[in-house]
Amino acid sequence: MFDIQEELKKLPQKPGVYLMKDKNGGIIYVGKAVNLKNRVRSYFRASNKDFKVAGMRPNIAEFEYIVTDNELESLVLENNLIKKYFPKYNIKLKDNKTYPYIKITAYEKFPRVIITRDHVKDKSKYLGPYPSAYALRETLDAAHGIWPLRKCSKVFPRDVNRERPCLNRHIGKCLAPCTGAVTEEEYAAILDEAVLFLNGKWTGILEKFEAQMKNHAENMEFEKAAELRDKIASIKLIHEKQKIEGDGFEDQDVVAFAKNGDEALVYIMFVRAGKMIGSESLMLTSVSDTPDEEITAEFIKRFYSETTFIPKEIISYSETSERELLGDWLSQLKGRRVTITVPQRADKARLASLAQKNAELTLAQFGEQIKKEFERTKGALAEISEALGFDAPPSRIEAVDISNIQGYESVGSLVVFEDGKPKRSDYRKFKIRAVFGPDDYASMEEILTRRFTRYKNELAEGIDGKFGKLPDVLFVDGGKGQVSSALKALDALGVSVPVCGMVKDDAHKTRGLYYNGSEVVLPRASEGFKLVTRIQDEVHRFAVEYHRKLREKSQVRSVLDEIEGVGDTRRKALLKHFGDIEKITEATPDELILAPGMNRRAAAAVYDFFHKS
Repeated sequence: MFDIQEELKKLPQKPGVYLMKDKNGGIIYVGKAVNLKNRVRSYFRASNKDFKVAGMRPNIAEFEYIVTDNELESLVLENNLIKKYFPKYNIKLKDNKTYPYIKITAYEKFPRVIITRDHVKDKSKYLGPYPSAYALRETLDAAHGIWPLRKCSKVFPRDVNRERPCLNRHIGKCLAPCTGAVTEEEYAAILDEAVLFLNGKWTGILEKFEAQMKNHAENMEFEKAAELRDKIASIKLIHEKQKIEGDGFEDQDVVAFAKNGDEALVYIMFVRAGKMIGSESLMLTSVSDTPDEEITAEFIKRFYSETTFIPKEIISYSETSERELLGDWLSQLKGRRVTITVPQRADKARLASLAQKNAELTLAQFGEQIKKEFERTKGALAEISEALGFDAPPSRIEAVDISNIQGYESVGSLVVFEDGKPKRSDYRKFKIRAVFGPDDYASMEEILTRRFTRYKNELAEGIDGKFGKLPDVLFVDGGKGQVSSALKALDALGVSVPVCGMVKDDAHKTRGLYYNGSEVVLPRASEGFKLVTRIQDEVHRFAVEYHRKLREKSQVRSVLDEIEGVGDTRRKALLKHFGDIEKITEATPDELILAPGMNRRAAAAVYDFFHKS
């Protein structure tokens, strides 16, 4: 039996971290202290009227502590433990997003320049991260307009001259390495220029383009001069959009927040190399009765322990507790000096004030919307994670379903949800190849074997392809049988991913999840249950839609196959020429003969087939 009063007497007067636990042993609060004895004892004094402490105190059944060498070590440990356990009474950052990067696929011949949110070790070069996805897309679109780099996912030299070049080649937006028209050296020189632009080093590029434009004009090559003029204008436009007035700005984040009850909306403005490149709004919870300086400090700890980029300076509208300690911690993370300032005048104060006004406006206009969106997505994921006993909420969920009618045209569908939202660009369709008849278990095993075999192949080849990511959890439509089939496929490939079955009731509606040999029931009114339902409905819709299309194509083929004189080649030609069966039935013999490969006898046979009495 844990005796709190006896254990309080044993606390050391040293720096460290303490963990408050409830009667079930769950961690409900993590804190740090310069002096563990004084700090932990304060929670159990009746004179401590702090609102949060008063609410938490009746739920504390025991505590643990970890001694550290200094306060900086305790700050780091505290932050790690909060991220691991998500304690109920700690301030929580609700929406710590993964920011996008520009990725140069250096492992490929003729590298691409693309946007990604995953920073992985695949021999690529990365620029960023960029807090504003919109500004990033705008900049990358401008780069593609100036430097005609490829956007396709073809593999070279395998795909050279395998098919016609795409539209981008014809409109001058791609150098078309697929045609062999450009050497690797020529392509690399253009890519280097584009990367300089994306890194913000525009001055040399502008000087080069202006000199070339002048030279073309003097030689009366006016089309080439006009093309360069337009490129120069594009670069200057992007520069002006991102430019911020004032001098002396470097890499800075400007932080302010607005508070409403138990929540606070933090507004961050991102300044990079003197340019305003974007902003972000994030919600903090469990902030009631917390002083402003502590809210700012807690946000800095939560946010910068996750982000991959730390600026040279953080400008805060509010005073920040432990400012010097936080500066030392950030400096340690960055590897160079980071300062936290609370400006009182001049340009920095103007920026801080602007961030504060935006925080107040955003909270007033969108605070409830941001809260609801979080509850639908990351809040739902947290509920699912807790129900399944995961250490952390899953970021990427893949779900699989099978569709057939008595084994006819069996298909599989795979849908992806990231951060609680569908990611349709990652959806995949599978036509069952090796299973005959209505065997959902074998079909499930087949498509998952194919999906994760491709993952292993792409990983081995260093390809950034369609199947290059592993999900945090795999959902399959069904119960014990489907889960067993999925695990069998994963085990055979040596892939470790948690697998859950999405179980339905007698009315064919979502009932719960099947995991680790037992059914996990989520409250029907919970956001977690609603998210599982959305995932199950979406993967089923996607499978049925694909199955319907295959059935329709098969039915059309069978009708045309009944016509004498119309073989496989003419059938395909008719469908390609007219688009669908309805237009073929309405066509006259003179119109039918216009389809490639058709003659008068075949056209008459098709017409008579659909118009005979």
